[in-house]
Amino acid sequence: MSAPAPSSPAVVEAAPLPRQEEVLTEAALAFVAELHRRFTPRRDELLARRAERRDEIARTSTLDFLPGTAAIRADDSWRVAPAPPALEDRRVEITGPADRRMTVNALNSGARIWLADFEDASAPTWENVVLGQLNLIDAYRRRIDFTDERTGKSYALKPDEELATVVMRPRGWHLTERHLRAADGTAIPGALVDFGLYFFHNARRLLELGKGPYFYLPKTESHLEARLWNDVFVFAQEYTGIPHGTIRATVLIETITAAYEMDEILYELRDHASGLNAGRWDYLFSIVKNFRDGGAKFVLPDRNAVTMTAPFMRAYTELLVRTCHRRGAHAIGGMAAFIPSRRDPEVNRVAFEKVKADKDREAADGFDGSWVAHPDLVPIAMASFDSVLGDRPNQKDRLREDVSVAAGDLIAIDSLDARPTYDGLRNAVQVGIRYIEAWLRGLGAVAIFNLMEDAATAEISRSQIWQWINAGVVFENGERATPELARRVAAEELAAIRAELGAETFTAGHWQQAHDLLLKVALDERYEDFLTVPAYEQLTG
Repeated sequence: MSAPAPSSPAVVEAAPLPRQEEVLTEAALAFVAELHRRFTPRRDELLARRAERRDEIARTSTLDFLPGTAAIRADDSWRVAPAPPALEDRRVEITGPADRRMTVNALNSGARIWLADFEDASAPTWENVVLGQLNLIDAYRRRIDFTDERTGKSYALKPDEELATVVMRPRGWHLTERHLRAADGTAIPGALVDFGLYFFHNARRLLELGKGPYFYLPKTESHLEARLWNDVFVFAQEYTGIPHGTIRATVLIETITAAYEMDEILYELRDHASGLNAGRWDYLFSIVKNFRDGGAKFVLPDRNAVTMTAPFMRAYTELLVRTCHRRGAHAIGGMAAFIPSRRDPEVNRVAFEKVKADKDREAADGFDGSWVAHPDLVPIAMASFDSVLGDRPNQKDRLREDVSVAAGDLIAIDSLDARPTYDGLRNAVQVGIRYIEAWLRGLGAVAIFNLMEDAATAEISRSQIWQWINAGVVFENGERATPELARRVAAEELAAIRAELGAETFTAGHWQQAHDLLLKVALDERYEDFLTVPAYEQLTG
């Protein structure tokens, strides 16, 4: 006998939002409740498994391909399902949160895909969670046009055939949604809230538009987590009566453990898989997190010194391309995070050259597309892929059989000829404080020093401070990385921000709170797995 349908979740500790009843319908909430009842216990087990695996890495300081799944890797016969027409050509993808202005601009950007982000580029205030869903509903109904009351600028969608295809990114498995609680009082995973509301409201409408419910899956650490997502997809399609395989998912390979299970992840999702993405910033964060106590050979240098040409990063990206194309899946490259400057043409010139070189390399390596953070970068990335692809939608026929990656190649951090610097420490503190302050104001994607920063880069910043201190790094100026040095640099940065903004603006922000939180997660003896977990406790709204 099947279990009785769970009661609808309750909204708690949240002020009413305009038009929220269009998102939080009784039927949509009942669907989310059923997802929670069926799948949260397995999610909890998998989070516990993450901790066990991290303990094993701490003991061994190594990783390897899984012996128990060797047959899947060796089997040349299986492929993922063919891509639907809307996902055949993904040569440029733009990313950003689903606020109203970004929704119009991203859809109009000329990119083939828009990653509508409810994860790293979106601070999970209740307003962002609910109104982001509403903006996507409105976009599919072509009710998104608006005029900004502050600037007077009008925003309107182009014709349907010129709009980017949406691939929505829900939150990772580790985050809960504190404003939506099940009947038994338990908090529902943010991943199931974001996925459930989006799928329930839009799946059928998207099919009518000739597209479908497409997703990016973040922070995946194992093929068992991919299996859980696949089971969620199977149930969701059965629940709503749409065909099996309608949902398509692209998995971000942005954890070091997932890099050893790319074949297995595609296999688990094979009826629903669309591709893999090289999420470079979270990937570096994951390396630091997992090998933070592995000694000097695992110490990463300054973030900006770890380019995609570093041997261990080349191993990661080339293995990703080979794995995807062997299985008929798209390989999507990393982020170009530069934000053009309206005041400094020279800054733009140098940055555009770097973006072009990055995208030229990815296209030449066999990637089928790549990410940008700003509409002005779309033409640059498009040109790089146009020059390789021409009229072809992708280059999945390039199997990269020349690539051979051993297990040790993926964690050969000491193959990089670079060391942490004092300026790197200062930059990590600067980015950490400035990003966290904006996040506490509800902003998840923030322009800092002409780069679009999100939660992934803040995670690298605080993790590198932690790692350098615990590894006893000595910088080129002779100073040793210590908690006292980090506190001194943070105090200097806070004073500089105050002088830059003025006392009144500084006091109106969350600067002291951001400073304190950065130092807490960077200096505590117990390493916090995700910065956003303690930050969420301080997030208002």
